[in-house]
Amino acid sequence: MTSSTAKGSGRRFSVGPSLPLLPFLAFVTVFLFVPTVTVIIGAFQTAEGGFSAGSLSYLGSAAAVAALKGSLIVSAASAIIGAVVGGLVAYIISTAPPRSLLRRVVVSVSGVLAQFGGVTLAFAFLASYGFSGMVTLALANRGVDLYGDGWLFRLPGITLVYTYFQIPLMVIVFLPALEGLRPQWREAAVNLGATTRQYWLEVGLPLLRPAFLGSTLLLFANSFAAYATVAALVGQGAPVTPLLIRQLFSSEVLLGGAVNAKVLALEMVVVVAVVMALYAWLLRRTSRWLR
Repeated sequence: MTSSTAKGSGRRFSVGPSLPLLPFLAFVTVFLFVPTVTVIIGAFQTAEGGFSAGSLSYLGSAAAVAALKGSLIVSAASAIIGAVVGGLVAYIISTAPPRSLLRRVVVSVSGVLAQFGGVTLAFAFLASYGFSGMVTLALANRGVDLYGDGWLFRLPGITLVYTYFQIPLMVIVFLPALEGLRPQWREAAVNLGATTRQYWLEVGLPLLRPAFLGSTLLLFANSFAAYATVAALVGQGAPVTPLLIRQLFSSEVLLGGAVNAKVLALEMVVVVAVVMALYAWLLRRTSRWLR
């Protein structure tokens, strides 16, 4: 009896170590869980307050399809460009000594630029490449029309602006995977007669592939959910889904705009959830050899 009591007391759950997590759990509940549940419930409500799945038919409308297509194009293009360029920069940095000035500067700058977005980033591009931007006017004096037909406010311009913070984000998230490549693996490959090209094709790249794809998915989700930058850059129109949601919420002409906006928000939640689930799966595969 005593031994069973001791065993039972040994399994007793203590809430003490979990108390520091309560502020974080409260933050997640208020700013993530509650809004997500509100969006899911609102997507199945009618304008009169009843519940119906008919509101989901708005996802097949021309405006919703065009906005989703624009978001997917911008997110995929900026993620691929950011992954390739950022991956190369991360590789160059990984070859530098850990305490070198170049490495510390690039990592620090990447950390700052990865968070440099919103109105500030949009203003920087407008001041540089807008109709009266410094670069636009400088090239106009030499006969080069950089502004063109307003490409900066279309999908190519949005992709370029997003790439600005996608590249440094890739440097931050992909550098640990490059640092996880152990020198012993390369030495073993060389001792077995492998060339540098064979090592990267048969050892290095296969090991880095899950981390690279996972980082690319993270960049995709990051740009797909971005709002502040494109909202400050594009004043009219809805080339991407977040802007269409803003237009539906702010419009006083479109009927059922709030319900349709929640339907689009639910669509975005589903897309981001699928992408992040794939990212978590790839991250688990990467963690096997990073230990």
